[in-house]
Amino acid sequence: MLSIDPKDISTGTLHGYLLGAVAPRPIAFASTMDADGNPNLSPFSFFNVFGSNPPIMVFSPARRVRDNTTKHTLENILATKEVVINMVNYDIVQQMSLSSTEYPEGINEFEKAGFSMLPSDKIKPFRVAESPVQFECKVQDVVFTGTEGGAGNLIICEVVKIHISETVLDEKGAIDQYKIDLVARAGGSYYSRARDGFFEIAKPISTLGIGIDAMDAAIRNSSVLTGNNLGMLGNIAELPNKTSVDNFAKEHPQFIGLETTKKHTFAQEFLIKKDVESAWKVLLIK
Repeated sequence: MLSIDPKDISTGTLHGYLLGAVAPRPIAFASTMDADGNPNLSPFSFFNVFGSNPPIMVFSPARRVRDNTTKHTLENILATKEVVINMVNYDIVQQMSLSSTEYPEGINEFEKAGFSMLPSDKIKPFRVAESPVQFECKVQDVVFTGTEGGAGNLIICEVVKIHISETVLDEKGAIDQYKIDLVARAGGSYYSRARDGFFEIAKPISTLGIGIDAMDAAIRNSSVLTGNNLGMLGNIAELPNKTSVDNFAKEHPQFIGLETTKKHTFAQEFLIKKDVESAWKVLLIK
């Protein structure tokens, strides 16, 4: 058995062991607002529920391991003491992953990831309309566990309002675990779909993805492409250039002149194969 003293290895290596062993972890898709009213949206897998009377949730936007900086979510919470914790199911997992891209301060991740902002009832941060369950929370306390990269910042918050989509309820009004289809985080690029097991999502690119808001309306509002499809399409640094699209069209003349629905269907087939570049080329062929 490999036995390790945490002090004998790098923080990055330790981080990988911890996340690989303590898994799968539920995801807190946290919506906050800065002091000026700018929205922010980011997922965190250091998260769970810790009581029901009062209803308490705790999550941790840890200090970044690579450069010891803090995240906008933590900064916003320290300023406003409010957060919405949105639950993540399989239908929105690719968009959620796209939102984890580290866009500059002031960029609206709701727009980048193609989510709808739903006003909350008791607090200012917006809810994610596409999330099956949304918890409006007031922050009770923040516990700082350290000052170095990788240190946790425990956000202890009380649920003050719950919103549940009726589509995930059973005939008795309880949450049906199959219908809600929750997703959890594991180590590396792995996620766990509660009802079906592990799957992988490529981590957001180190450069900034173009985001769903940069796509043409016909793509964003497609009747074929799902939110997960759009999330994958948004996680590229730039669109294929005209030359590469033209060459692709010469090699695949069957994609030329297609009506929108058929074009989107073929693009979706490439996305199922995780071939995002070819999917974009199909969409860009005239």
